[in-house]
Amino acid sequence: MRPAQARASALAGAAVLAAAALGACGGGSESGGGDTDVTWAVSSGWESWNENTADGNTSYLHQALSPATTALGDFNQDAEWVFNDALLAKAPELTGESPMTVAYTLNENAQWSDGDPFDVDDFIYLWHQMSGSAEHCDQTQCLPASTDWGANVASIEQEGDVVTMTYVDGYLDPEWQYFQTPMYPAHIAEANGFPDWATDPAQMGGSATWFTQNPPTWSTGPYTPTDASAGEFVTFEPNENYQGSTKPALDKLTMKVVEGTEAIITELRQGSIDGAWPSEFSQEELDKVADDDAVTTEVYEGSIWLHIDTNMNNEFLADQALRQAVFTAIDNADIIAKAYPDTEVMARTNHFFNEQSDYFEDALNAADPPQGTGDEAAANAVLEAAGYTTGDTLMTPGGDPVTLNFRYGEGDATRTLAGELVQSYLAEIGIDVTLEAIPDGQLGTVLSEADFDLVIYGWSGTPAFTTAPQQYFGSDSSSNFGKYQLDGLDEAIAKVRSTTDIAESAQFANDVEAMVVPQAFTLPIFDEPQSVVYLNQNLDGIVPNGNSQAGPMWNIQEWKPA
Repeated sequence: MRPAQARASALAGAAVLAAAALGACGGGSESGGGDTDVTWAVSSGWESWNENTADGNTSYLHQALSPATTALGDFNQDAEWVFNDALLAKAPELTGESPMTVAYTLNENAQWSDGDPFDVDDFIYLWHQMSGSAEHCDQTQCLPASTDWGANVASIEQEGDVVTMTYVDGYLDPEWQYFQTPMYPAHIAEANGFPDWATDPAQMGGSATWFTQNPPTWSTGPYTPTDASAGEFVTFEPNENYQGSTKPALDKLTMKVVEGTEAIITELRQGSIDGAWPSEFSQEELDKVADDDAVTTEVYEGSIWLHIDTNMNNEFLADQALRQAVFTAIDNADIIAKAYPDTEVMARTNHFFNEQSDYFEDALNAADPPQGTGDEAAANAVLEAAGYTTGDTLMTPGGDPVTLNFRYGEGDATRTLAGELVQSYLAEIGIDVTLEAIPDGQLGTVLSEADFDLVIYGWSGTPAFTTAPQQYFGSDSSSNFGKYQLDGLDEAIAKVRSTTDIAESAQFANDVEAMVVPQAFTLPIFDEPQSVVYLNQNLDGIVPNGNSQAGPMWNIQEWKPA
């Protein structure tokens, strides 16, 4: 799951361009058959280059680096798992359950773009960074986005072309095959001053910091980065050592930050970009190109959902009663109606499952009082029962006025509107809310530093769910940005990955949901509609995909000139 500032997971979640005879778009090809030069817009910037850290785990960085992907697989548009044939010869296999062991048969030619083999060292490097163990890595530098996988690995070994991952006794996961954490090259760590990363936690931590600070020049994907600037762009050329079955067809591909859907549509119409997956859905902006036959626009359901988080370190929000009142006063239906008039947008009432899921349970409306209803009277009743003095200014039992700030992505109309509405809802119960925008590209920093009282952003996810409970709510998760803790919660979370039965695991996830919703830690609002827009005279092969955190970039190796 990836946080997404304006879309995602993140996100949650998340097409393109130029052809031989068309010379304008994105710096496109020269007339008569010049190079195919594609520019694709990413809706926001990033500060870190390491996707596996808490502040680098954003949808925007994931999109920007997707042409060089090192994941072992992804979900396609039909929610089917597809293994990455550039790295694997076949799908992973469950080879044991006591302990759980999974075998990965490597493509015999699997390699990085510099020709160095892709092998067990790269698996082990990822494990050490994501384990959360001081024995593996200095935890002041590794800062894994989630330890749910890494903390439960016992060993990783290779024999021939088969890498076997063995988990600790008692650990089981019904989604064992969906391993898609981006990998970083162990040999690059060694070449840049960290030869003993596997045995020296300080060197391992130093290498993780190095990957955070330095843009990649390597790839196992169809394209290799050739130039980059954090939060601005990444330029790619075909990876000559790509081992996938579909060879890249674009001569140059630039992932360029263009913030906001309005700016994306403007640049598309001017021909300075060739397409985008806008993070903010805006029917008004999409309508501007609705009658342009040169532009393809597709709207679809995705796995990006918007939510409001509280910060438990805030002196006021540390109180459960206040959090409950805040979430009761917020009117989710009103936010949806004002943000998306005349558009069908689904409310989100469960952190792990949407209404289309077989495992969905309506957790927000089952709460006492129900959350996201805008019920001012019910919110005041909760406060008065807890000793607060209600009225024009809400006073704590100790006699202090309650004030909060609300952070949202700068330039994102939907999140800005949500902030303004929340400010008005909470004013009705006497809470003074100050709105404070998050500058472009700084979402990861704001979250990892918990620099907020209330914050709105999106999670970009996939059809897989078993990692989410630990990532959102685990007491030791560095993606638990609000520092949520509750007696018995970690034990309940652990049960989600204690079975290979998917239905049983889903019930354990809903048990976690039943524990966290009354605590009013985070408030789901809605599942965001997704759109992709591109110049169809220039590019072919774009497949919108609401199941992938890479969105339409999930099959970027198949993009080609129209």
